[in-house]
Amino acid sequence: YCAHTENCFVPISEIIAVEETEFNKKQRNIGRWHKMAKLHAFTVYYVKTARNHRWRCSDVTFWCVDEHLCNQWTQALKELLEMQKSRPKQLLVYINPYGGKRQGKRIYEQKVAPLFSLASISTDVVITEHANHAKDNLFEVNIYKYDGVVCVGGDGMFSEVMHGLIGRMQKDSGIDQNNPKASLVQCNIRIGIIPAGSTDCICYSTVGISDPVTSALHIIVGDCQPLDVSSVHHNNMFLKYSVSLLGYGFYGDILKDSEKKRWMGPMRYDYSGLKTFLSHHYYEGTIAYQPAKHTHGSPRDKESCRTGCYICKKSEKQLAEQTKEHGLKHEESEEDWKVIKGKFLAINAVNMSCACPRSPKGLSPAAHLADGSADLILVRKCSRFDFLRYLVRHTNQDDQFDFPFVDVYRVKCFQFTSKLSEDNESNVMDIGKKRFGQFCRDHPACCCNIVNSTWNCDGETLDSSAIEVRVHCQLIKLFARGIEENCKDEAAYSQSRIEQLL
Repeated sequence: YCAHTENCFVPISEIIAVEETEFNKKQRNIGRWHKMAKLHAFTVYYVKTARNHRWRCSDVTFWCVDEHLCNQWTQALKELLEMQKSRPKQLLVYINPYGGKRQGKRIYEQKVAPLFSLASISTDVVITEHANHAKDNLFEVNIYKYDGVVCVGGDGMFSEVMHGLIGRMQKDSGIDQNNPKASLVQCNIRIGIIPAGSTDCICYSTVGISDPVTSALHIIVGDCQPLDVSSVHHNNMFLKYSVSLLGYGFYGDILKDSEKKRWMGPMRYDYSGLKTFLSHHYYEGTIAYQPAKHTHGSPRDKESCRTGCYICKKSEKQLAEQTKEHGLKHEESEEDWKVIKGKFLAINAVNMSCACPRSPKGLSPAAHLADGSADLILVRKCSRFDFLRYLVRHTNQDDQFDFPFVDVYRVKCFQFTSKLSEDNESNVMDIGKKRFGQFCRDHPACCCNIVNSTWNCDGETLDSSAIEVRVHCQLIKLFARGIEENCKDEAAYSQSRIEQLL
C-alpha cells in the first residue's frame, strides 16, 4: 500500500536510494490499515523535477503486512540501483571556503553531504587553504581510485579543478601542454560542480540553474555531459584552458578593473561594468581564424544546445572523420584561414552560451557544449548608444547579432594580435608571421598611445594580448545532463516519462 496522493512515474535512473522504514504508529490513520497488528515498510527516495530545471529529493513510503514481500521489494530495487554503473561510489571533494559569500563549507555540509550519504557515496573532502591548492593536490593524489571530482565554489574553483585534472592526465600520458598542436588526452573522470561562488556561469549553462541541491542530485544519478575545452597559448607556451568566455576589450577591461575592488564583493562587477562602458575604449588588432566546417550548426540558427543534443553528436562524429582522414596538417593549411583587421570594442570567444540569471540566453544563445567549436563574436567600433543596444540584447529575446557592427563566426581555432604587440608577440606561429607581418608598417608601436586590453579567460586575466586558441572536442566530462527542455506542465512531464519507460 502506498500513501502517495498522486500518480508518480519514476525511472530507475532517477531513484536515489531505497531504505527500510520503521513504521510510525502515528501513520496508522489510513482506513483499515490502522487495525493491522504490524506493518512493514520501505521508502523510495527519488528525483522530483520542479520549474526552471530545479531538482529536489522527494520520497514515497510503501507499507505491507507481509514482511517477506516487503524485503523482496527492497532487495529487488536495491539490485536495480546497483546495476546503474554510471553512478559514482567514491568522490574527491574540494571546498573553497572563501569564494562568493564564504558559504561553501556550510552549503556542502548542510545541503549536499546528507544527499551523498543517503545515496551511499563515500567522499574524501579537502578544504582548500590557498589559491591553486586543489590544482596542485590533483597532481599528487591517486585520482584513479575516484569516480569523480567535485568542486564546491564558483567558476574560479571549477577552473582550478579542471586545470589540475587536465594537467594530470596529460602528464600521466606524456603530452606536452606547451605544444599548441598537441592532441590532448580526454579526461574520463567526471567533474561535479556545487555552485557556491560569486559567479556560477558554468553550472547555469550546463544544468540550467545554479542550485546546490539540483547539482548534487545530478552527481548522484551519474549524469554525464561532455564539454569542449579551449587551450590558450602564446609563443608555444601554454597559458590557460577555457570552457566559457575568452574576452578582450570590454569584458577584459571589466575584469582588470574589478580585480582592484575585490573588497566590494560581487557588486564590483556592476561598478566596473558601468565604468568600462562609460570609458568606451576600442582596440585595434587582427583576428585570424579557421571556420568549424565540421559543425552541423551555426551561431544564428537558434538551435539551442539541450540534453542529448543531436548537433553535438553529429559534429563530434564529423570532426573525428576529418581528423582521421586529414590529421593535424589539414588544420594548418593556409587556405582555410580567414583574416579580419579592425577596431573592436569587444572580442569574445565562447565555448558555451555563457547564460546566467541576468542574461538567460547568454552571449551566444546557440553555442553548443560539445560540438568541437567556439563562437567568435566581434563587436566593432560603434557609438556608445549602439553598444548599449547590443548589451541590452543579452537580457531579452531579440537577436543580439542583428547589428551591422557585430559579426559572429563558428571556429575551431583562432589567433589574435593587437596592433601594439611587439614583434615577438605578433609571431604567434609560423603562419602567423605571414599573416601579421604587414600589420604595423603604417602604424608603428613607437608612435601609438593606445594601450592594450586584457584577455578575460573564464574570470582570470592573461598576461599576453597575443594568443593562439584551439578547441579540443569533449576534452572533459561533467556530472550534468545538459539543459533539459522545459515541460509546459506536470502532465506533459509525466507523459514524456511514460513514453521513455515504454
